[in-house]
Parts: sequence; C-alpha cells; structure tokens
Amino acid sequence: MSTLARWARAEWGLLYVTLREALVKRQWRAIPMTIGAVCLTTAFQFTQNQSWGFQFVQNIGSVRAEDPLWLALLRTPLSVFVPALDLPVWGALVQILLVFGIAEICLGWWRTLVVAYVATLAGTLYARVGIALGPHNPLGLPGTDAQVVDTGPSAAVVGLAVFLGWRYGAYVTASAVIAAMAVEVALKENLAGKEHLAAIAAVMVVCGISAARHRRPGRARAGSGSGLPPIRS
Repeated sequence: MSTLARWARAEWGLLYVTLREALVKRQWRAIPMTIGAVCLTTAFQFTQNQSWGFQFVQNIGSVRAEDPLWLALLRTPLSVFVPALDLPVWGALVQILLVFGIAEICLGWWRTLVVAYVATLAGTLYARVGIALGPHNPLGLPGTDAQVVDTGPSAAVVGLAVFLGWRYGAYVTASAVIAAMAVEVALKENLAGKEHLAAIAAVMVVCGISAARHRRPGRARAGSGSGLPPIRS
C-alpha cells in the first residue's frame, strides 16, 4: 500500500466505512432530513427569483445585522436554507447534499441541525459585534455590512465540515477547511468570510465541550483519535 493510500485510509477510513454501511443498507432513506433540506433550498431559490416571492423569502429567512435581534433570531432557522442571490444555486445544493448528508449519517439528523444552527447563529451574532467594533478594528466590519444578508447555508456547511473532521479524526481535512476560510478573509475581506471564521470558532467550542463530556470518569469510551465514538442514530 502506497504512502498516499495509507494516509487516505487513516484520514477518511472510519468516515468511509460509516457512510458505506448506511448507504448500502438504507440508500436514500439514510438521509431524509438532507433531502428535505435540498428541496427546501430549491423551493426558496425558485420563490425568491419570482416577483411575487422575493419579499416573502426576505421576510421569513433573510437575516441582516440591521434587523432587530429578536427578528434575526426568529429568521435564523430558515436562513440556513436560503441561498445567496449572487451565487449559483447548484453550488449551495451540492454543499448541502454532501455535507449535510454525511453529517446526518454520522451524527443523526438532530445533531446535524444543532451544529448547523450553532455555526449559523455564531456568524449572525458576530456581524453585530463586528459592526459595533468598526472597520478599524481587526475583528470589525464597516457599517455598510449591516445591510448585507448573512451567509445562508455556507456557514452551516463549513461548521459541519470542521465538526465531522474532528469527530472522525480527519484532522488534515478539518485544518484544510479552516485554512481555506482564513485565506478567503485574507484575499477578500468581507462579511461572509468573517462569518465563516466565527462559525468555525463556535464549532470548535462545541468540539471542546463534547470532548470534555466524554472525558468524564465512568463514561464508556471507544474508537481512537479524539477518544470519542462515532455518533449515529
């Protein structure tokens, strides 16, 4: 076995076995939440591109820092599935299908949604803090970003990718995602890029809390790497 093959097996072997087992046994029935998410995102994309539907989607699923906090929190659950108007929708659909699908198989549907919402909410709240800090602070944002719509599915996708990489010992993959987001901010410093970094920071806190919980005396342990067993439901 070549060095590259051994590395790939160490990096993705456990993840591959988990996915293959679920997909062979259940096929598309293994990811019902993900299929629903893809359908919902498609419906939002179609609706917001109609003259009669644009404002409706904005009212229920678009979040801006200038919105009252209570309204932003109310819209956040659906904002995960509202694709950006200035990006090709197929990219968002592929991201959701792959990353949400892998996460649903490995973590279960409700844990997938929890991590996705933590990541999205972190980006949403960061935008308010960044605007309050101002453009001259390294962590700040210009006031005009208050009118920019939040990231949509991308923050959730990034957060889930990092969490899965940590959970399944794919540390190089998780590090590559983090590095890519850092490069994005370095090359094009915008709201979306910084929200992605905020999402990653929040998910890393979740990873730390999960690791601490599993290190408590008396808890059963299995697996390797982080010492945390794969989560499936």
